Amino acid sequence: MKRLVEGNEAVFLGALKAGATFFAGYPITPSSEILALAAEHAARDHGFKFIQSEDEIAAANAIIGASLAGAKSFTATSGPGFSLVQEAIGYAHQAEVPTVFVNVQRVGPATGMPTMPAQQDILQTKYGSSGDYYPLVFYPNSVEECYRYAITAFNAAEESMSPVILLSDAFIGHLNEVVDLDAIEVKVVPRSRPPLGTGKRSFSGLAHDEEGNPRTADAEVYRKWLSKVKARHEEVAARYSDFKFKGNTSSDTLIISYGIVSRVIAPLDSEFALFRPIRIFPMLGPELQHYAQGYKKIVVIEANDGQYGCLVERELKREVIQVPLLGGRISLGLAKKGLSEKLGREVH
Repeated sequence: MKRLVEGNEAVFLGALKAGATFFAGYPITPSSEILALAAEHAARDHGFKFIQSEDEIAAANAIIGASLAGAKSFTATSGPGFSLVQEAIGYAHQAEVPTVFVNVQRVGPATGMPTMPAQQDILQTKYGSSGDYYPLVFYPNSVEECYRYAITAFNAAEESMSPVILLSDAFIGHLNEVVDLDAIEVKVVPRSRPPLGTGKRSFSGLAHDEEGNPRTADAEVYRKWLSKVKARHEEVAARYSDFKFKGNTSSDTLIISYGIVSRVIAPLDSEFALFRPIRIFPMLGPELQHYAQGYKKIVVIEANDGQYGCLVERELKREVIQVPLLGGRISLGLAKKGLSEKLGREVH
């Protein structure tokens, strides 16, 4: 049945469809609707558990604990809240705990501009915690995709046995569209990790061997573990090489954008070729290299100061034109203005 659905609501409904039974969080704009929906749902369905924690650190550790106990779990936050959960994300990677972190981005750093949209946490999703780890990160650009990729995030978490990050922003989170969520067919991956007490899996943040025994001074054991984890994440990522490519393929310019910015600049498809990564990390290296071939100019338009663009340059090993949309101002007019300045011609 078609009905009006908000982006944040679609994320919550996707989590339910994926089998989530536990949510912990702290209210923070612009993600608070997800917390409110979780509280309302827990009041109706006593099989679904909800905690409004004292802060985001507690929420992050609560969902990890719930996952270790056997539940599919998630939290939602934004801005400084996402900064607070980084240590817990690193712990979940080390302990191989599947769970989902939703980050509805806003302008930062710190408290920044709490109600304004941004894409400023891109690098933080990959490098926010300590050590080597291999996060899977997805970024939808519509209400339907919020639902679809919420399910995908839970699936990828189970398959990779790690925390997965679902990105959004203040515009996508508060976007309302008429959709038929019941018509969206997405497989649901069952729980992969047995609850504590039913196996030999470690739940310590220490380096450990296959039996779960701490091995904090054995480089060979650590290398073996990291190699295994990296291979698993690469295998899972290969199942979700999601992107969109469209537009004027005869143009000499390819524009790369994602999330809300890709929605805003969609009318440029008659003048430029457009590439939209949905799986933000791991980088879509082979796909970017393939679709960038033959284009004289590569432009990255994003609502930050070049965070994804610098990684595109690294993947393509060529100069990329950066068009930043900053301060919560994300519009087609500003994108055209920035493009005109950088390309040295009028963009219509």
